[in-house]
Amino acid sequence: MDLRIFTEPQQGASYEDLLRVAKATEDAGYDAFFRSDHYLKMGSATGLPGPTDAWITLAGLARETSRVRLGTLVTAATFRHPSVLAISVAQVDQMSGGRVELGLGSGWYDDEHTAYGLDLPPLKERFDR
Repeated sequence: MDLRIFTEPQQGASYEDLLRVAKATEDAGYDAFFRSDHYLKMGSATGLPGPTDAWITLAGLARETSRVRLGTLVTAATFRHPSVLAISVAQVDQMSGGRVELGLGSGWYDDEHTAYGLDLPPLKERFDR
């Protein structure tokens, strides 16, 4: 059985926080470190110090860890053009020595899409993507 750590930094975590957790994940012998791919907090959390980008964060963690697999749970298909996402994920995979796992989802959080000017098409169109 693989043991993985999952974080939701949109609720309030800096890169340094995520780095500390990723290194602890690796040191404790867990198999992977995953993070959500959200830009907007949910519920009553402050969300401070502010939003972070999942793939930029994972790129940094790829260079500062050596063993754990890295990925998202999940990346919304509505946040990035497919070609740009493919380049980002491939580059993080290269930076990590092949340790990336891509979880891909259709996107769902209306408020987040509105806050960042992102289109949220009907569900069928999102799944077709």
